[in-house]
Amino acid sequence: MGQLSFFSAQIAQPAYEDLEGLLATHGQAVRSDSGTRVSVVVAEEWRAVALVEEISATGVDAEIVFSDEGSPIARTAPSHEFDELHRRWLAGAVKAMPAGWVPSPRALRLWTIAAGERDEDRYLLGLDAHAPEMHAALATALMRVGVAPTLVGTRGKAPALRVAGKRRLTHLLEYVGDPPTVPGAAEHWPVVVGF
Repeated sequence: MGQLSFFSAQIAQPAYEDLEGLLATHGQAVRSDSGTRVSVVVAEEWRAVALVEEISATGVDAEIVFSDEGSPIARTAPSHEFDELHRRWLAGAVKAMPAGWVPSPRALRLWTIAAGERDEDRYLLGLDAHAPEMHAALATALMRVGVAPTLVGTRGKAPALRVAGKRRLTHLLEYVGDPPTVPGAAEHWPVVVGF
């Protein structure tokens, strides 16, 4: 990659709010007496490894566990530091994007690690199929950072925001930075090709 953008995740300081990127996709925040735990089930183990590294950079303990079906889960330790994040991303008992949310570079990086996938010369950012009311709002949130996506797959089990075009893909790549250094990440990371 060439020159880093001033908005790149690689120069932004890690913060608890970065974990909002996991909630933008299919991640969950669950509150208990010991605090809020943020977790996300991912499709490949490299994603969990990279997420634990990113989460740990915020100063919070994180670990990988496996679901009963064998899927990797990246999750934080319970912490009251995440209670406000939990409150902001709920509307009643349903997960909902906070009004006016603008993803930070590192939040978008976590979203990309958790649920990003190449689609030929386009890029897909996975959405939570169980929170369809958030989809249009998340598309608007990406527009606020200069990445205008198209909502796709809303009738299936894999809804996503599709980013297409050289300018938009370049901006997304500048925003999220280089791929994680874990094996398997680079082949799933946004690229600008064929333009």
